[in-house]
Amino acid sequence: MGDYSKALEFYEKSHQIYENTLPSNHHDLAISYNNIGQVYNKMGDYSKALEFHKKAHKIDEKALPPNHPDLASSYNNIGGVFAHMHDYSKALEFYEKSHQ
Repeated sequence: MGDYSKALEFYEKSHQIYENTLPSNHHDLAISYNNIGQVYNKMGDYSKALEFHKKAHKIDEKALPPNHPDLASSYNNIGGVFAHMHDYSKALEFYEKSHQ
């Protein structure tokens, strides 16, 4: 088992640097949000994980073309959180979007 609180601390520090130096729609911000979301997901805090994955997805929808593989990963991350929350219909919805 990892030290998730330590990982979160460092991801949040790096995210702060990104926020201070990059435009608000930069893809690296989305990657940072996804990293934080993954840590919350591993910690079992699914509402926080979903919050961060949705922030990442919002940026990716604007910053990336609709067929970009990272956008598919974004849909997949959200689907995974819904699956952990036992909301399988929502999980399936996002998993299907990741394959389009």
